[in-house]
Amino acid sequence: MKINPFEVTFTPLAGSTFTNLLRLLAQNRFRIGLVGLPRIAYSVLMSLLLSPFNAYETIRFRREIEATRIEKPPLFIIGHWRSGTTYLHNLLSQDPRFCYPTTFQTVTPGLFLRFEKLIKPLVAASLPPTRPEDNVPLGADLPQEEEYAMGNLSPYSFYNGWCFPRNMRFYHRFVCMEEVSPRRIEEWKRTYRYFLKKVTLACGGKRLLVKNPANTPRIKHLLEMFPDANFVHIYRNPYHTFLSMKRNIEMEMTLYCVQRPYSQRVNEQLMVRLYNHMFDIFFRDRELIPRGNLVEVSYEDLVANPLLVVRHIYEALNLPGFHQVEPVLQQFVRAQSSVKPHRYVIGERLQAHIYSQLHSTIDRWGYSAKAEDAENDVVARNTLPG
Repeated sequence: MKINPFEVTFTPLAGSTFTNLLRLLAQNRFRIGLVGLPRIAYSVLMSLLLSPFNAYETIRFRREIEATRIEKPPLFIIGHWRSGTTYLHNLLSQDPRFCYPTTFQTVTPGLFLRFEKLIKPLVAASLPPTRPEDNVPLGADLPQEEEYAMGNLSPYSFYNGWCFPRNMRFYHRFVCMEEVSPRRIEEWKRTYRYFLKKVTLACGGKRLLVKNPANTPRIKHLLEMFPDANFVHIYRNPYHTFLSMKRNIEMEMTLYCVQRPYSQRVNEQLMVRLYNHMFDIFFRDRELIPRGNLVEVSYEDLVANPLLVVRHIYEALNLPGFHQVEPVLQQFVRAQSSVKPHRYVIGERLQAHIYSQLHSTIDRWGYSAKAEDAENDVVARNTLPG
């Protein structure tokens, strides 16, 4: 991986509370690589500068946050990274009855209630117009997965593993919540509930629409907090997910890491291990979801006919008002028509390699390696991954 150590503004650590940043550094025994020195210096400086704002907001809004009730069952969008969760999140967020964590709220989770007007322009200026791994728009007010917020409030987030890749195995535990002590799980729950309460308070009590791939194997724990929660699981051709996620790691981790990452081969092994473990747990625990509270859709169907898939979601989950929001959805879909998907062409050797890694979901969902449209991805070469 080619890393530019002076590309510092994209690291999520800069929005971390200072206490959490110290915990992360201690958790990793202050092991910072040469490539990470500018980024960690930038992160420490920004975290220190923002710490008075974080402290003020914590004190000022503590009672209001504690008193906030998440009365409407959240709607969780789950599915592996690079499976269409962002597109689905952006679609459903067009319904004004939902509220969702924004990029600004997830980047600076400690201060968005009081200091939005002051700090958000700085965050917006630091963001590129699109995500680094594709050309999906990225903006301070657009929907964002709250796993970033969890990484800035606690040391138990998936993305902490991209910042500290030499400790990635440890952070993967907090996706599947296995080999994790009950004390740490309870701390994660408290932090998660705290952040979702803040978002609920900020949006006046609207129903939460939350997208987080890391939640896919956390169904048991989410139901313990929100027994009536609804879930939309979106899945995608595993051949394409494999290649897209591999590219995503290679591109985005280089912008986050403060340590020299493992080799591409080791990163692939870790990625595959987490993928299979996630779905083993998901297929087991989805039976815990009350009947009528889970709907599963495919990425390919969503891209081919987004309005039909969204209508199916509304009907399956008994969500009212699809016809009222349909014109807005149509407008959003038309606006996305300028995005031209690439196509995958997968050679036999690469196909065999991916099948050997992900055969469980490939067989379960009945996918093949044929060339298909895949939003914002590249053509896969007929070579084995490095």
